[in-house]
Amino acid sequence: MVKLFNKNPLSVVGVMSGTSLDGLDICLAHFEKKSDSWAYTIEAANTVPYSAEVKIKLSDIEKLTAWEISKLDYDYGHFIGKEVFSFLKQINRHADVVASHGHTAFHNPGMGYTFQIGKGAAIVAETGIPCISDFRAADICRNGQGAPLVPIGDKLLFTSYDICLNLGGIANISFDNVDNERVACDVAPCNMLLNFLSLQLGMEYDAYGNAGAKGMVNHDLLNRLNELEFYGLLGPKSLGREWFEQKVVPVFASCNASLQDKLRTAYEHIAIQISKSTAEISPGAMLVTGGGARNRFLVQLITEKVKHRVVVPENMLVDFKEALIFAFLAALFLNGTPSALASSTGATADSISGCLYL
Repeated sequence: MVKLFNKNPLSVVGVMSGTSLDGLDICLAHFEKKSDSWAYTIEAANTVPYSAEVKIKLSDIEKLTAWEISKLDYDYGHFIGKEVFSFLKQINRHADVVASHGHTAFHNPGMGYTFQIGKGAAIVAETGIPCISDFRAADICRNGQGAPLVPIGDKLLFTSYDICLNLGGIANISFDNVDNERVACDVAPCNMLLNFLSLQLGMEYDAYGNAGAKGMVNHDLLNRLNELEFYGLLGPKSLGREWFEQKVVPVFASCNASLQDKLRTAYEHIAIQISKSTAEISPGAMLVTGGGARNRFLVQLITEKVKHRVVVPENMLVDFKEALIFAFLAALFLNGTPSALASSTGATADSISGCLYL
């Protein structure tokens, strides 16, 4: 274990499952600390699509009994471990440690809890590699939001960008304030909302935004969305599926607009909220990643509304930046460096995120 904690450079497999349920992202990255800076390379990455059965289980967690959730925690951990083992075998590589975000089952920082399933011990059992998981709990226990955790990676790995915008199931941003503190917040539902409406149109998702672009903005619906209480709160603040289902879904359900117009309005809403969240930040470069960065219509709308230069990087970084940064959180853990920033989460103090399983 002393060798693991002191190893530099370090090879880490980052594993991420987002709220949009696209699949399991697996990324093998190398990290090297050079003086006060970090360097990274991505060696290989892959997304394992979820089967219909897994998608149903993950999307219906709130309907399960306590013992069913406990069993799913273990089962999903074994699933992650098997996929990581298969990934490393396929590329004929070894990793020093696995960093697993797991899949968020429940997230309610206001009530002082969060729960990401995917038992770290099960991942170790399947891979034979130490695993760091449960990254959000330390921050929650210090009265933080438990999210976002990506800002430390944005700050230390992507120093040439003024803003980092992630368009995942939920859109979130991070940037340095005037005091050089990294601040961040969730902005709005993103792919979670777009996929929810796309499914009603018979599509798993709206590829490139083609369906949404054909609709018309329903201004009554748009105003109701923009008036949701969350958007008036000061950061740090975070969103979860519970909020989406309780606050956003009913607004769409009570609107008589066509599905295509609802989808178009959702795009407009997301772009407006991103524009509002970045309005006070000095003009500069904005790095845009996550599944939504492949959605041309969404990126077009964002580009039109923000005052920053929008940069969509190569596909590898677009698709695997979150998995890369959770791998980085493991490197920080082993380096004894705090990764959950109080300036981003609202916690009473920074914390070293994660729990190590051997």
